[in-house]
Amino acid sequence: MANWKGIIGKGFSPDDFYNYCNSLQWTTWRPSFIVLHNTYIPNLADKPNGFSSASINDFVLYYRDEQGWSGGPHLFIDDNHIWVFTPLTVPGVHAPSWNQVSLGVEMLGDYNQEPFDTGRGLKVRNNAIAALGILSSVLGFDPSGLRLHKEDPKTTHKACPGKNVIKSQMILSVSDYILEMNEGEHLEERFTH
Repeated sequence: MANWKGIIGKGFSPDDFYNYCNSLQWTTWRPSFIVLHNTYIPNLADKPNGFSSASINDFVLYYRDEQGWSGGPHLFIDDNHIWVFTPLTVPGVHAPSWNQVSLGVEMLGDYNQEPFDTGRGLKVRNNAIAALGILSSVLGFDPSGLRLHKEDPKTTHKACPGKNVIKSQMILSVSDYILEMNEGEHLEERFTH
């Protein structure tokens, strides 16, 4: 086991996640962008009620004990909550090329097979948009910097986060979310530092 970083293990509503993120300080590590994933296994059908504290702890056993990794993704998102897994202020383990420079966000589902625009998939999508928007706003990210796991040149997961997750639509939705959250503040003003 490689210096396990621990987990937060708490599920948040978007409003509570916003407050949580605004309480954090990124002093020793600051990510540069977000990488979006889907769990594939489990999928929506496997978790009809979404994640629970027990299923989050099962991920600890998988990442720490089976894989021997120092951490996992930062967030797990289902149709009910935004779960913080690896603390947001330390590097996680989720995309080989980008672990040291990005936040990893896992969405419950198999979005090669399951819909991302209706039913539970849409609820996961909406929670993911909220999480990405909040993180982008708090950290000053331009949403167009979003990357999909399959874009990592070193990954073996060439379909993640699934064909039903359209990057351009996610970027537009996250941008719209940020504009609504900031009551119409222009993105150009927010992301020029």
